[in-house]
Amino acid sequence: MVGRKNGNGPASSRTSTDLPERPDRFEPIEVPELPDVESDDADTMSTTFSHYRSTLSRFRTGLSEHRTDLSEFRTDLSAHRTALSDNRTEMSMRRTGMSFQRTRMSADRTLMSEIRTALSLISFGFTIYQAFKKLVEAGMIHQTHTPRTFGLSLIVLGVVLLVGGIIRQLRFATELRGTREMMTEEGLIHAESRFPVSLTLIVAIALTIVGLSAAVGILMDFIAARS
Repeated sequence: MVGRKNGNGPASSRTSTDLPERPDRFEPIEVPELPDVESDDADTMSTTFSHYRSTLSRFRTGLSEHRTDLSEFRTDLSAHRTALSDNRTEMSMRRTGMSFQRTRMSADRTLMSEIRTALSLISFGFTIYQAFKKLVEAGMIHQTHTPRTFGLSLIVLGVVLLVGGIIRQLRFATELRGTREMMTEEGLIHAESRFPVSLTLIVAIALTIVGLSAAVGILMDFIAARS
């Protein structure tokens, strides 16, 4: 027969994050058979049945104590699951917070690809213009406006690509910050880390200025040549 644990139950000596200890398996005794009283003496019969009732009472007490132990075990399991759920919620909040950083870095990578494409367009267009200009100055070919037009077109395309990428990056970053602040106010994420300054955006702005300077230089050369 299994008795109850005195003074050191599972909930009193264990933290909520420890796995509760399962109670020992209850080994029930056989239910005592009804005594066969052949005596006609009333006192003897009463005493026999009184002993039988006492045996049944002890049997029921053992079952009751085991049910109590199982109930305490279920309560401890519930507390353990609650603690695990809190840990999972905390981890989910941190993963969501880190996903904002990953999304921002993904936007920076997209802008970097646009920078590479725009840089190729601007450098290729400016190189074409300068190469044909030197050939004309050396007298190897006749004056023509096609290289200048083609080179200027490539530079303008690169600048337009950069401006579009910068605008998209700024709008996306603003929306991302707004969503992050809203989720922080609702207690869904911690938002302990701050968004760093985007060096990719600074490079894109600088390259846009360079592209505009190249385009203005070509136009100024054309105006000077016409005059």
